[in-house]
Amino acid sequence: MVHGEICAVAYRPQAGKRMSAADTAKRTKGFIGEFKVFALRGNVMDMAVGVVIGAAFTGIINSLVKDIIMPIIGLFTGNLNFSNFAIKFGEDNSLAYGAFIQAVLNFVLIAFVLFLVIKFFNKLRNEKKDDTPAAPAEIDILTEIRDLLKDK
Repeated sequence: MVHGEICAVAYRPQAGKRMSAADTAKRTKGFIGEFKVFALRGNVMDMAVGVVIGAAFTGIINSLVKDIIMPIIGLFTGNLNFSNFAIKFGEDNSLAYGAFIQAVLNFVLIAFVLFLVIKFFNKLRNEKKDDTPAAPAEIDILTEIRDLLKDK
């Protein structure tokens, strides 16, 4: 046999079996074909949807932090805004370390709020799982079938 024939046989899908993405990529000719296989896999599409939803969710979280949480924190800190803190050297140059502190503070607040939201959704999901009745065990089902057959 020629090496090409062995490879052709190795990549031929068996009857009734679906080819894996790796096998499809091996059979696809060229860079464009490989990219098509990669881009249209389910995981990539799920990730794309997650990125879009994440971008929309970022706006909601940013608004929550900026419009609700920061004013409450401002009550305790006297509306302290770190972004105005800077070390000036020369007339036009400054080291705006306060903007960095404000960005870190915003990140911590956003991460904390996101943690609370995810914890809330996980709690809801776990409550839904607990509400579903447990399926009868295999032995219980077999016992019921045996009893029904005895009655006939």
